This record gives sequence, C-alpha cells and structure tokens, in this order.
Amino acid sequence: MIDKNEIPKSWEIIKVSEAGELLRGVNYKKENSSSQSQENYLPVLRANNIQNGELNFEDLVFVSKKYVAAKQLVKKGDIVFAMSSGSKHLVGKSAKAKENFNGSFGAFCAVFRPNEYFNKDFVACFFQSPYYKKLISAIAKGTNINNLKREHILDLDFPVPPSKEQERIFSKLEELFSDLDKGIESLEKAQKQLKVYRQAVLKWAFEGRLTNEKIVDGELPIGWIKSNLGMLKEFSLYGPRFSSQDYSETGVAILRTTDISENGKVDWVNAPKLNLTEPEYQKYKLIKDDLLITRTGSIGTASIFNDDKRAIAGAFLIYYRLKKPFNIQFIFHFIKSHTAQKHFKKFSSGVGRPNLNVPNIELLEIPIPPLDKQNEIVKEIESRLSVCDKIEETIENSLLQAEALRLSIIKKAFEGKLVKQNPKDEPATKLLERMRAEKKKNEMEKKTKLKLEKVYDGNF
Repeated sequence: MIDKNEIPKSWEIIKVSEAGELLRGVNYKKENSSSQSQENYLPVLRANNIQNGELNFEDLVFVSKKYVAAKQLVKKGDIVFAMSSGSKHLVGKSAKAKENFNGSFGAFCAVFRPNEYFNKDFVACFFQSPYYKKLISAIAKGTNINNLKREHILDLDFPVPPSKEQERIFSKLEELFSDLDKGIESLEKAQKQLKVYRQAVLKWAFEGRLTNEKIVDGELPIGWIKSNLGMLKEFSLYGPRFSSQDYSETGVAILRTTDISENGKVDWVNAPKLNLTEPEYQKYKLIKDDLLITRTGSIGTASIFNDDKRAIAGAFLIYYRLKKPFNIQFIFHFIKSHTAQKHFKKFSSGVGRPNLNVPNIELLEIPIPPLDKQNEIVKEIESRLSVCDKIEETIENSLLQAEALRLSIIKKAFEGKLVKQNPKDEPATKLLERMRAEKKKNEMEKKTKLKLEKVYDGNF
C-alpha cells in the first residue's frame, strides 16, 4: 500500500482498476494454431515474448482470426502482462506496445489498456517500478502455482500526479533512460565480442595453433590423431528416472540438466536428494573426473565432476569415465567448442525439448594430441579464458548496477522526486473528478439504452 503522506500534495492514490481496463487473452486449442503465418490467421503474443520490459516478435503462434475479438488486437500504449507461465520468473513481467500490432495475445497473458485520462507511457513505467516488482515477488512466494489473478493487478495502489506532471515525468525518464540504454548497449556488445573470442580461442586450440604457429590449414599437427568419444571412454552411463515425489530431505544428490550451468559449474543448492540403497548408489555413483553431458533440453552442456559429495546423474544426463591417460579438461573444452556443439545440434531430435541419443553423442570426432601437448593446450586455453571471465564479471556487475540505477530512477518518479511540482498544474483531484463524472454519465446512458431496448424489444 502506498502512503499518501509519501507523495506530493497535488497527487492522489487510486486503484489500478480505475486507470483502465484489463483484457483477457485469446483462447484457442493447440490443434487450431500454427507456428507459421498463413491466410486469415493472426499472430499471438505469449509470455516468452515479454523480455526485459520489451515485446519481442519472435517465436509467435498464429491462430485463426475467428478466435480474436476486435478489442483483443494490441494497440499502441497497451501493457501486455504474463499472467501465467511454466517459468515462474516470467509471471508478472510486462511490456508496453510501442505501436499498433496486427495481432493479439494468448490466454496466459492479459493486456491493461489505460484510459484517456492518463499518460499511457507513465502508466507503463509504473509496472516496471520497484513497488510493483516487490508486490509480484511477494505474490509469487505465497503461491505454489505460477499465475496471477486479475485482482493482483487491478487492486494495486496507483499514484496519480497531475496530467502535465505525468508528461514531464515520462519525458525525464526517457531522457535518463536514453543515456542508460546506450551504456547497456555497449556492455552487451562487449559480452557478445567476448563470446566470439572464447570460441576463437577454442578453435585455435583444437587446430593446434595455440602451441604451434606452423600449422597447415586443414591438417592435423604432427603427432595428433582423430578419435571419437565412444573410443575414448572406459564406460558411460545415465542415471535412473525419478519424479519430484521421490525427493527427500537427506540422501544422495541427483543432478539434473538444470543443475549444470553453461560454464560447467554444478548448482548444488537446488539439486534434489534421493534415498538410495547402497547398491543403487554404487551402480550410479559419480567419481572425480567423470564427464557429465546433458542429452535432453539444453543439449551438449558439459561439466566435470570434481566434488567429494555423494551424487549420481539423472536420466537426462550421461556421464563418461575416460580411459587413461587423458587430460579431462582437454575433452571438456572441446565439447564447449563450436565444432562439438554443431555436431550435437545436427544429431538432436525433437521439437521444443531436443534430445540426443548416446550413439550420436559418441560419434563426436575429437582431435587428440599427445598427453604433454594436451596439458600445454589446456594451460593456454585457461590462461586466456580466465581473462575473459574477469572481464565478463566486470560487465555483469556493471549491468546489475545499471538495472539498480534504472529502478532507483523509476522509484523517484513515483515518489514525486524526479521532477519539480508546478503549483500552476491542475491537481490530480480535478482529473479524477472529471474521469469519474464521465464514467457515471456513460453508465447512466448505457442503462437508459438497455431499458429502451427492453421496452421496445428491438421493434420500432
């Protein structure tokens, strides 16, 4: 709840429901939709089309026009909400439509359409404010289902400045965010350049160029051979299938695909536990230097098991124990290379949640130098990538600071501290009086019309 004493005297507080209308999304069956545009079909936005306060128009679904009411077409200034999603972090996210969109939004989304008495850009900023985000976070923690109800949005307190101040506030926000966005754009560009450089390092490494300048294009260095993962393994195995109902407070940690990050680290905080018998654990147990590869979902993500924890791999992870002598880090870095990832993508199957079968994983061809050269190459790779890691960390911290600054600016805006109040502005009370009078008038006219229609029953 917003405290009236914490906003300027010329402001008022209303419920969001008074500031506009919340529209429901389009209901359609999967068999009545298409992933491709076709005649008499319209594109439909979903929760995944809302990212970082912006709408993206990739990966759209198309449905027949007959399912879309005219009111459900997205208009400039509409605010699209993710009301429900399998990904909890998407729920409550919002984005403003910058232009009219000849399309609609799905049943798991909603649109808030501000009325003419409010600056639509100002209203959209409210749904990016720390106040709104804090409330949505509290709602998410208090429920086991990943959705918002209409009242979660409509019952929010909404601070209303005078009309002219709304315009000044948004103008100032635009000015400040323009500079901030330029800085963020530069940081994100640097991130992309780092990714390109990382792949270049790996390419040079497995061509032998990091340790030998006299390399002939298309030829392996002297002493290198080509092998594949199947020939290098002592054995491979993937774990048992299980469900969340099998989780326990204590026991053996079971690693899922989601517990393996792109940088190869294991998320032990969220890894669930299972009560296994000792023979079951011995059958599946992970030991030092086991190579883990995801084979479903985010295929081809790898990690090296280097912990002293009792753990096994889940059914969607496969782990390899390699023959000696091999530098496991050499194989790990190769799996992260563009060559290996291209192989995994080529042989994956399935739509939405791709998967890899074991024989195709093991067909992966790997250039293998002698062990001393493997050690040397790993050292060169890690020396270069450690510099990348430090730069990446600096960039990520700067991006976090930029987001914190953005939220701080928005917070000031909705506390009335971003621009000066002008005593000549018409106070918000007058704005609300006109709005409510107009609403009452429209309701009376509607009731009168309904009464006349009932009397005449449509016959004149």
